[in-house]
Amino acid sequence: MAATVSADGSGDNAVDAAASAIEDCASIALACHVAPDGDALGSMLALHHLCLAAGKRSVASWPAPFTVAPHYAYLPGLDLTTKPADFPAVPDLMVTFDCGSLDRLGELAAPARAAGALVVVDHHVTNDRYGSINLVEPDAAASAVVVRRLARRLGWPLNRDAAICIYTGLVTDTGRFQYSNTTPEVFELAAELSTFDLPIASMSRQLFELHRFAYLQLVAVALERAVLDRELRLVVTWITQADLDRFGVGLDETEGLIDLVRRTDEAEVACVLKEMSDGTRVSLRSTSDLDVSAIAVAFGGGGHRAAAGFTSDRSASELVADIKAALAAA
Repeated sequence: MAATVSADGSGDNAVDAAASAIEDCASIALACHVAPDGDALGSMLALHHLCLAAGKRSVASWPAPFTVAPHYAYLPGLDLTTKPADFPAVPDLMVTFDCGSLDRLGELAAPARAAGALVVVDHHVTNDRYGSINLVEPDAAASAVVVRRLARRLGWPLNRDAAICIYTGLVTDTGRFQYSNTTPEVFELAAELSTFDLPIASMSRQLFELHRFAYLQLVAVALERAVLDRELRLVVTWITQADLDRFGVGLDETEGLIDLVRRTDEAEVACVLKEMSDGTRVSLRSTSDLDVSAIAVAFGGGGHRAAAGFTSDRSASELVADIKAALAAA
């Protein structure tokens, strides 16, 4: 693998290096993290569209299970993606998106290690900088913002499909422009993207409002189960594999559960645990200055100051006790 290049304060060095690597390569392999969210999918598919428009051979994928949550089904380019089993084993150039560590790539970590060059496009401060070129910009509101900067450096004009994908990453990672990462640059980019006649109303409804009745039944159980620790200003709830099986809900449908729980007025930290057959997935959110990424990192995870997570092989009850201890010590 080539010598490592990391972003400096402005990110110019890494943007230049990433753009040069893409310009010099005829075939590019793109990948995002397991169970991809709107920013991961949007960022990857945006560059996929731009590569194809520029005449670059491009494949795009993510680890098994090779599915997406129903609210991302409108994204253009999903039908152009490649199953992980068919992903190049030794790519000349591989680019990852919104992925903080190699383990989040699942079976696609092997091609990442074998790639001639590996560009990491991300905005998580906890990113492991595992690439030969690390285009990691923690000040960016979303990885999609970094993709737009990269496209500008390449001199590649946006098209409508790419604009839809970038907007999806932008709107999901800013929480519909309500999180603290909503900067003037975010609004400027949203204004630029809106000139491509985006179906903003229908996208917003599918992303944030439409849910199957079965999911709403699951939410009722999770909210009834929620516990508020007033001293720690923490609200916690959990769901299990048995809950998903009972209502016939897929894990990918539960992505927005944490956003409901974090609305608790008496809490500064919200936590949702999903105890599945292959481990417990933990989502943390902060509405104060408390850095939940520090807690996530202590458990082997990562993320942002206000939004982070990790996965563990321990039970939800054990993890709640440890999270409370970590908050008490913070």
